[in-house]
Amino acid sequence: MSYRTHHCGALRMEHVGTTVTLSGWVAKARLLGSMAFVDLRDRYGITQLSFNEEENPEMLKLAADLGREYVIQATGIVTERSSKNNQIPTGDIEIKVTGLTILNASDTPPFTIENESDGGDELRMQYRYLDIRRNPVRENLMLRHNLAQEIRRYLSENEFIEVETPVLIKSTPEGARDFVVPSRLNPGQWYALPQSPQTFKQLLMVAGMDRYFQIVKCFRDEDLRADRQPEFTQIDCELSFVEREDILHLFEGMTRHLFQVTKQITLDVFPRMTFADAMKYYGNDKPDIRFDMRFVELKSADVDVVSGKGFPVFDNAEAVIGIKVNGAAGYTRKQLDALTDFVKRPQIGASGMIYFRHEADGVIKSSVDKFYDAEALQVWSEAFQTGEGDLVLILAGDLNKVRKQLSELRLHVGELQGLRDRTVFAPLWVVDFPLLEWDEENARFHAMHHPFTSPLPEDRDKMKTDPASVNANAYDLVINGVEIGGGSIRIHDRELQQEMFELLGFSAEEAEAQFGFLMNAFKYGAPPHGGIALGFDRLCSMFGGSDSIRDFIAFPKNNNGRDVMIDAPSTLTAEQLQILEAGKS
Repeated sequence: MSYRTHHCGALRMEHVGTTVTLSGWVAKARLLGSMAFVDLRDRYGITQLSFNEEENPEMLKLAADLGREYVIQATGIVTERSSKNNQIPTGDIEIKVTGLTILNASDTPPFTIENESDGGDELRMQYRYLDIRRNPVRENLMLRHNLAQEIRRYLSENEFIEVETPVLIKSTPEGARDFVVPSRLNPGQWYALPQSPQTFKQLLMVAGMDRYFQIVKCFRDEDLRADRQPEFTQIDCELSFVEREDILHLFEGMTRHLFQVTKQITLDVFPRMTFADAMKYYGNDKPDIRFDMRFVELKSADVDVVSGKGFPVFDNAEAVIGIKVNGAAGYTRKQLDALTDFVKRPQIGASGMIYFRHEADGVIKSSVDKFYDAEALQVWSEAFQTGEGDLVLILAGDLNKVRKQLSELRLHVGELQGLRDRTVFAPLWVVDFPLLEWDEENARFHAMHHPFTSPLPEDRDKMKTDPASVNANAYDLVINGVEIGGGSIRIHDRELQQEMFELLGFSAEEAEAQFGFLMNAFKYGAPPHGGIALGFDRLCSMFGGSDSIRDFIAFPKNNNGRDVMIDAPSTLTAEQLQILEAGKS
């Protein structure tokens, strides 16, 4: 006989009177004298089993031996429950058990396997196979599966072909640190695990595949946080004979499709914002535009309405920038002090915060009234376009530092004001990034994205004369302040690619050693091409309403990059090390 005729989420009132067999785990057992009830769980749901001493004393004795997480098989008749449970789909019925087999006993679990568990993160990660039995974790993995299916369907319908690329590749000096793997057959030489299939997908375009995609595992040896793991998954795509608009249009379509199918949400327009504007008005290159609160400059290279009043904080600052918080003039001194403490935290690093209020009677009061009279404050008010009841928060200092600090303050205040609603989604394309960024310490340029990104066509001629001013033909997809993905139009011309390597400080020999295979491929007719990579883990966490991608990965690492379940990474034996060093079989 098969282990089950139905799963534990399938039975309804129309099955009453049917004899069925279920298999699963004991979620809960309740012994009530002459009766017992057992909640049987599998991936699909929970069904209540009932035992009655009068009807079947042997079954009741067996039920008394059941513990949590025992694996059992139960046969019985579907009946209507006298006390119904409207919290579960099977809550109208129960199974009167006529046959019970213990398939496997279980030790008492180290934490309760329920929606609200008493296990901490580290404990649940250690017993992740038990944690996955909980509804929230299982539902997260099902969400991940459904998203992957919809992505494959959308891309396949748009003529993409899924191609697997190698996992053991060559280390390159650009980007984050590589994870490396020693080669036994080539002593002293190492593979790298891919941070991205970048060069391979470009080679597929040279090979004429035209439209490629892969939901691919990538690896970066970098510090971890809630939205970062040493191994992660990205939706990797490349297309031939396309311009930027073609790619933005196609992947707007995919994003809309995923939101519509998965969350029944219709996304509106995807606005465009240049990198320069993102930094000027929001202080970072992935602004959360669910709410306004744009930066206003009181002092910068273009404006100065604060200097010369004897206030050294403003007089000595390169930049004085603020944000307007609508309707927050009623903040108490305690609340304002808390905001000041927030910006003074070491992670943010501001030395203090200035504020002014536009009060209900039209009077403007500031924390620096000693230095600025009503006329000066009116100028500030006009710059921010304040109305009665508004509050303005101001930071001062070096331009780039102030922008970063104010960006953190803006997001914090947005959270306090309830403006970062998780049910609202605001997509945005950030475009026109600088192609290069200058490294003062090493006195050289780095590629802001990667060395294969093409400059904007109109900036091509400045590559030799003014490389720092060149903008990249690159784009990032941002949703709710989270960078979901990014890409660019690639360099497909061998001469331009060589020029890019020279700007990055590669000698001809170094470029040949690192990327000769790509440069050689460009000799044989590389088409114009571009692509994008979307963070699949981040996309899953956004759809699932979580800040942590770990919740959507079956077996994640902890914040130290360890898998505490299998205790990895681990040491090698002396014999293993000897084999690697000697290149023996």
